Amino acid sequence: MCGRLAAYLDGPATVTLRRPPPLATPLAVDADTDGSVRARHGGALVAEAEPARDGATLCVPDTVSAAEARAAEGRARYFQDPLYPACFVCGIRRGSGDGLRIFAGRLPGRDVWAAPWAPDASLADGSGRVPSEIVWAALDCPSGIAAIDAADLGDDAAVLLGRMTATVAALPAVGDECRVIAWPLGRDGRKLMAGSALLGAGGEVLAAARAERLTVPRSGRGMPVEEAS
Repeated sequence: MCGRLAAYLDGPATVTLRRPPPLATPLAVDADTDGSVRARHGGALVAEAEPARDGATLCVPDTVSAAEARAAEGRARYFQDPLYPACFVCGIRRGSGDGLRIFAGRLPGRDVWAAPWAPDASLADGSGRVPSEIVWAALDCPSGIAAIDAADLGDDAAVLLGRMTATVAALPAVGDECRVIAWPLGRDGRKLMAGSALLGAGGEVLAAARAERLTVPRSGRGMPVEEAS
């Protein structure tokens, strides 16, 4: 959802979710004179995107080799009882060629989570590259897993994405041996903050993001996320 709405803008964007987006449902999108866009469902505001005021830096606090990413894959407490096992990005029920299958795990002795990712042909656009909305998705779940693991949330807690700011410098091609890394940025009450980056085969930063999430009871995963503002 965030990446699809951000695609209406040029450059780094901030997307704020006001309520969980309905799946497989058309949304109305309207633009404002200030450069922002909003997605609505039946008149209700679902999400809004605006140019990022401070951008999304491409600097990352650490880097991870391809071998380290492979070794860390799946080594997260989150995967013992995942909130969303059918998630398009991190769902463990997804098979090869179905979704992104990015399973970020923690590197030993470091506050960094990582996973390898070689984009499947099913994700490509007409040029053989991955569209920006897929890159946004790839940056999303790893930062959520890092935030959840670092906060050591109990089994009765869940998280909802509230806001995400990202910049995409380059799009990976099908089969590129990429890796996604993520790191926690702290906690403010119910808000969990984390960063993430997509690295190319040579370790170059292709995209980076900062995300804010709200902790909620597992029974409240469908609640509005107005507190993101």
